[in-house]
Amino acid sequence: MTLPPRYHFGATLGQLAVPKHDPCARFAADDLWLAARTPSGAATLRLKREKSELVATAYGPGAEWIIERADAIAGLRDDLSDFAELVAHHPLLARLAKTFAGVRMPATGLVFPRVLRAILEQKVTGKEAHRSYRAICRTLGEPAPGPVDLVLPPDPAAIAAMAYWEFHPFGVEQRRTQALQRAALVAARLELCADSAEATRRLVALPGIGPWTAAEVVRVAYGDAHAVSVGDFHIPNTVAWALAGEARGTDERMLELLEPFRGHRGRVCDLLAHGGLGAPKFGPRMPIRSFARF
Repeated sequence: MTLPPRYHFGATLGQLAVPKHDPCARFAADDLWLAARTPSGAATLRLKREKSELVATAYGPGAEWIIERADAIAGLRDDLSDFAELVAHHPLLARLAKTFAGVRMPATGLVFPRVLRAILEQKVTGKEAHRSYRAICRTLGEPAPGPVDLVLPPDPAAIAAMAYWEFHPFGVEQRRTQALQRAALVAARLELCADSAEATRRLVALPGIGPWTAAEVVRVAYGDAHAVSVGDFHIPNTVAWALAGEARGTDERMLELLEPFRGHRGRVCDLLAHGGLGAPKFGPRMPIRSFARF
């Protein structure tokens, strides 16, 4: 695959791996290994950048399926054709759009692995969520095909069959566990959703899953550049500060400020994050905890 000019491998694909060793993925500067349960079976995909080309290699029964999606996973189906014009009137966003023009939004086509991550990230710090994710994948994952030591994301059926208290050693309390198990029970239907809108409707219909979780899922599974994580602790403040100079913002104010960028609201939020922009901090940091010790 020929890469577009200034394509940014790390900023585009780094988000597909949990930081500090993901049992289901391995990421380096120009190299990504990703294990997946595809509709055709287990697969491991390797995406390696070689100058202006991206080379895709796959292993396992699902190799053909994941190779056909390799360009989408790499963000090469992401459509930015109208974005530069959309942000041209806003100097900060126009500058960020130019600086990070090579960042694309991946579309994995795989819903449940992102549901797992998003639910684990509800109302806790990233470190807590990633610790739980690694523990669950190491315990429930199965060896992935291919030459690298990876495991497949947990089978939804295995998650659904467990008692909620079996997730306590992973640092996950009953509320998040039950939300995850409800999603696991309907995982097959979630994977069949035709588009981001249908997936969002099905996700938010499940108890324990709201707009924040759904947006976190569809931005990566479908490459939905419009999806905004309503209910986030930081993003409304970041948007209000960057776009209006207001140190604090509500979800309503965030959506009001993002409305001129309809179709790319989530992309604007991502740009602000890539640019390192954030509202002033006034309160203490959220402590790192472990439910496994309770």
